[in-house]
Amino acid sequence: MAERKGDLARAFTEDGALKTHVGGQALIEGIMMRGKHNWSVAVREPNGGIYVEEHDLPGPKGGADWLRWPLVRGCRAMVESLVLGYKALEIAALHAFGEEEPDEHARQPRAAGEPVPPPAAPGEPTPRSMVAGEPAPPSIAPVDGPAGDGGSSADSRNEGAGDERPSAGAKSGSAGGGNEGTVPSQPLSTSPSFSWKDDFGRPDTMIDALGAQRALEVVEEPEPRSEKKSFMDEEVEFGKREMAVSMALGLVLGVVLFIAAPAYLTNLVVGEYDSNTLLWNVVDGLLRVGVFVLYLWLIGRMSDIKRMFGYHGAEHKAIHCYEHGLPLTPENARSFPRLHVRCGTAFLIMVMIIAIFVYTVTPINGLIELWGVPDGAPKLLLVILARILLMPVIAGVSYEITVKWAGSRPENPLVKVVLWPGMQMQYLTTNEPDDGQIECAIAAMERVLERERAEEKRAVAGASGRASAAA
Repeated sequence: MAERKGDLARAFTEDGALKTHVGGQALIEGIMMRGKHNWSVAVREPNGGIYVEEHDLPGPKGGADWLRWPLVRGCRAMVESLVLGYKALEIAALHAFGEEEPDEHARQPRAAGEPVPPPAAPGEPTPRSMVAGEPAPPSIAPVDGPAGDGGSSADSRNEGAGDERPSAGAKSGSAGGGNEGTVPSQPLSTSPSFSWKDDFGRPDTMIDALGAQRALEVVEEPEPRSEKKSFMDEEVEFGKREMAVSMALGLVLGVVLFIAAPAYLTNLVVGEYDSNTLLWNVVDGLLRVGVFVLYLWLIGRMSDIKRMFGYHGAEHKAIHCYEHGLPLTPENARSFPRLHVRCGTAFLIMVMIIAIFVYTVTPINGLIELWGVPDGAPKLLLVILARILLMPVIAGVSYEITVKWAGSRPENPLVKVVLWPGMQMQYLTTNEPDDGQIECAIAAMERVLERERAEEKRAVAGASGRASAAA
């Protein structure tokens, strides 16, 4: 307990002097960092390396100044966070679980003694032996060269292959021979024992002499290799459907767990909504917070979520390190607490607390009387629908209090009181990270800081140019 109090006290008292606006989000084996101009994702890949990807922030442009108004900017921030979080999770899933390309020779099992073909060049047809019972292709190309001129035909095939044909049982090594992975034919024989007069009725001897293949082959185009691409590439469909379904199910689950279920339980405990509105909203809010805490505690027992909470702690440590003006290294970041006063967890708790006040002052009782809504399920459904529709208002108010006011005044005693519940929740949503997780946080943050430094230099150069032109 003493350690927790120490972390909490340090998060309030050791807030750095630089007060950065950079924030982040823990991902699957990675971290997303967001700055003024761009956002970046750093993911630990299965081979141990760190994959980093960055994109510009969308942001309102032109005549969209109203999106920066108080209350409205909170709703916009919530929507943007959901969209960027979805994209960042997609990138993380693509690279955290992406398998390394297997060896070409190990893709298909081969029988003992079967020759192993060399890898085909990109775009080169891949031959395949026809299996028994498979229908023949529409047409088979005849052997090159005029009938009756076996010598010239064989010579032309050898010249096109660029090498001698391998003998039976030898490994095929010619990329242009067109017989890789099949039963190799016998080498071209021009011995005096063969003659058109004596051997015309001996098919095996003729096939060997003409250099033709014994097995019927079908040439088909190889399947394109799957490559890791950005979610911005429209051709990539990896996991998009699954991610969309999971996001939709997550929203439905959130509504059921944190709105519908508490409202239903409150109706059972307190009674109808309009019978005691204040008590109903207080009990509903406390149940909502309790469900949220229980939910975080339960998922925190899962190994994958534990890892993600470790990345959450790494994100806080990296931001602490930068705000204190120290070089971004795992050694420097490791010494800071895993809690941070500007964490999004505090925002979520503030949303639930403010929801109690917003729901209480909303005249839902007037709507019940005006429309004559009967008791039971219809009245409960109206209350639940009103709570869903009021979510943007609650998000806007919470953003102004938590981010704009409390986030810039962490030393204020009243701010400590307001942020205390959210700071306590960070003990559930953060874990002590290892150095590898801190390295991911630093890699993502450095990419954002590099962009901001470049934009600052560009702004200074532009101001200098305008001053020179005016002079």
